[in-house]
Amino acid sequence: MAPIARLFDFIVIGGGSGGLACARRAASYGAKVALIEGSGRLGGTCVNVGCVPKKVMFNGASIVEALEDAKHYGINVGSHTFDWGFLKQARDGYVKRLNGIYATNVAKDNVEYVDGEASFISSTEIRVNDAVLTAKHILIATGGHPIIPALEGAEHGIDSDGFFDLEAQPKKVAVVGSGYIGIELAGIFRALGSEVTVFTRTAHILRHHDSIIGETMMAEMKRLGIKFEHNMSARGIKRHEGAELPLELSWSTTGQEGVSSESYDCVLWAVGRAPNTNALNLGALPEVEINKTGHIVADEYQNTKVPGVYTLGDVYGKSELTPVAIAAGRKLADRLFGGERFAGSKLDYVNIPTVIFGHPTAGTVGLTENEAKQAYGEGGIKVYQTRFTNMYYSLTPYKPPTAMKLVVAGPEEKVVGLHLIGRGCDEILQGFGVAIKMGATKKDFDSCVAIHPTSSEEVVTMR
Repeated sequence: MAPIARLFDFIVIGGGSGGLACARRAASYGAKVALIEGSGRLGGTCVNVGCVPKKVMFNGASIVEALEDAKHYGINVGSHTFDWGFLKQARDGYVKRLNGIYATNVAKDNVEYVDGEASFISSTEIRVNDAVLTAKHILIATGGHPIIPALEGAEHGIDSDGFFDLEAQPKKVAVVGSGYIGIELAGIFRALGSEVTVFTRTAHILRHHDSIIGETMMAEMKRLGIKFEHNMSARGIKRHEGAELPLELSWSTTGQEGVSSESYDCVLWAVGRAPNTNALNLGALPEVEINKTGHIVADEYQNTKVPGVYTLGDVYGKSELTPVAIAAGRKLADRLFGGERFAGSKLDYVNIPTVIFGHPTAGTVGLTENEAKQAYGEGGIKVYQTRFTNMYYSLTPYKPPTAMKLVVAGPEEKVVGLHLIGRGCDEILQGFGVAIKMGATKKDFDSCVAIHPTSSEEVVTMR
């Protein structure tokens, strides 16, 4: 039987945040749009196994921490227990409702949702199920997936997706990797009561962020009881059936002889992510360029090397953040279907704020101190920073730090980087992100009257 032929104006491959935003915006201009998603769940990584369920778990962990703080304010909350299974069930129900909302919105916006795996036939044709879909414009927004390293027994560990499948709380956890995903999940595990060790290949964590964030985060995580194994290379996992801690993780340490090992009931790999491209049959588009990390190369307008084929989000690999994919998707739809007034529409990837939901939270926008030195020269920048205790902890015996760094450049002291870590910094950053995006200078920050008593006032009073 010949495949069914379907004609569209726009085909979007991937029902994650970027694909959904782009498809719905295109349809709002009257384009006939097909949205292809093979997982059966709309929302992509963020909604299903990323930002949203992670934040639910972070909120639970934060409540547990607040219960510990309460007694220092004279509040007796008595004994309390934590039910991982209850929280998982409630969290999964919330995510399922979000899946339904996305499906409803797609239908309401006249986007045709096609449940299946997409495979390129040509630059204008996509095979999915028993149909061939044709369009002049095709977007690849298939996202990414966590990497499991090629080590003996690595399959006995879990990745960040598997974190959300855990039915019960592990007693003792090894988190291999010290990027933001590993640090966030390690903090959640520990706050909820698990024993946690973080394994990192260097002496540092959060290496892509400013040093004030990584150094402060690690010191506070150690205070909270999280252990660290530095300069290590994982060797593999052996599973011992029936043991209370059945997973024996082995590793070697730079500068030391021999191999170390320890047993856990959960080993979480947080060693990076890779783009989802294998099922797309990109061999049908030999002009499409794939870089050394496996991401699809595109220009600032999201154009690949093949006219009419575009990419964004995690498969594009630049600023792999949900709001970035959404913004880039809408800009692309504006340019393709919004008429002449949007002819030059594209996302500006400069000064994108982002937050780490660690314990404590951290936020960053713009250049790190080292990046600013490379861009402007050692003498072309100036750094303002402060470190203090949030007033929330004035009555507690422990004093988690809040640290802030402002990086400015040139004689006008234009703000080119802001890095915050401490209680509430996730919420503080958004407004300052607007100011930095508008080109604010240190003088502009200084001229803003401080809101007292808050942590955010320190951003406009640094000297």
